[in-house]
Amino acid sequence: MAEKKIKLAIGLGSTCAGCDIAILDLKEKVLDLVALADIVFWPTAMDFKLSDLEKFKEKEIDISLYHGTGRTSEHEHIAHLLRERSKVMIAFGACACFGGIPGLCNITDREGIFKSSYQETPSTRNPDFVTPKTETRVNNHTLTLPELRNDGKALHQIVDVDYYLPGCPPAVELIERLLPIIKEFIETGNLPPKGTVIASDKTLCDECPLEKKDKMISKIYRPHEIIPDPTKCLLEQGILCMGPATRGGCGARCINVLMPCRGCMGPTSEVRDQGAKMISAIASVLGVEKEKERSDEDVEKLLDQIRDPLGTFYRFGLPVALVNGRVKEAEGK
Repeated sequence: MAEKKIKLAIGLGSTCAGCDIAILDLKEKVLDLVALADIVFWPTAMDFKLSDLEKFKEKEIDISLYHGTGRTSEHEHIAHLLRERSKVMIAFGACACFGGIPGLCNITDREGIFKSSYQETPSTRNPDFVTPKTETRVNNHTLTLPELRNDGKALHQIVDVDYYLPGCPPAVELIERLLPIIKEFIETGNLPPKGTVIASDKTLCDECPLEKKDKMISKIYRPHEIIPDPTKCLLEQGILCMGPATRGGCGARCINVLMPCRGCMGPTSEVRDQGAKMISAIASVLGVEKEKERSDEDVEKLLDQIRDPLGTFYRFGLPVALVNGRVKEAEGK
């Protein structure tokens, strides 16, 4: 057991709390974490309040993990508090690293989300279109509620970030890699270079166990439409798999149960835009680059097989993607 412990805080934005569960999935190694760190803020797991975080002085907390997308004024406030009060800030999970699934809100705006959620769903009866307000009266008291922002943000779009630990949620093996980093920090004060991503810098394809033959395909299948060969590359069987454009380090968990990668580990350091990289890979296996040998109708039929391109290629990374700026520009935001 370390003679000295660090102060560790775990904050969150818009999240499913899967990242919290992933920490608990350390199982007995949670004891190693407890031996190294006093958890001074973790509202998902314990009865911490915002006031508990606010009482800390500048840089009094050693390391903070933040998971979730920045969607409300409260999420941004917590991110700023953690940054101000922490020596080290880690974006934990796909939502904090890249914007995550909640970041798909960037294709619409607050009014569109409210209209869809509070008026247009089949089970909703709301003729007066009553929606959440930033202030409300309860028992003669005025309560100020968090304001829903018009866009979702990755953590580094809100505050300065030191390290990134991707995944939805992060693989236990990657979380375990935090333990020696913390131990080294306690003993020597040393840390990895700023900006380090705690994962592999190779693509998922580099650690994928399935056989690849650079085979061309003529049809794209959704996962429920085909029983894949358990030995062959899913992409080469016509199943859209984000492996060519996605960072490895997750242990190929999805691939090992014959489910295609959805991209939650984000791009490698050599890829600027994960979706654009994947579109290029898809064009290659579909033979779209040979479009001069095909009719316009044939090319269109090939591309029409890709359902929900935005949700497929930018499922976890729209807020940090190049295309995100185009989406905002098109909507006048």
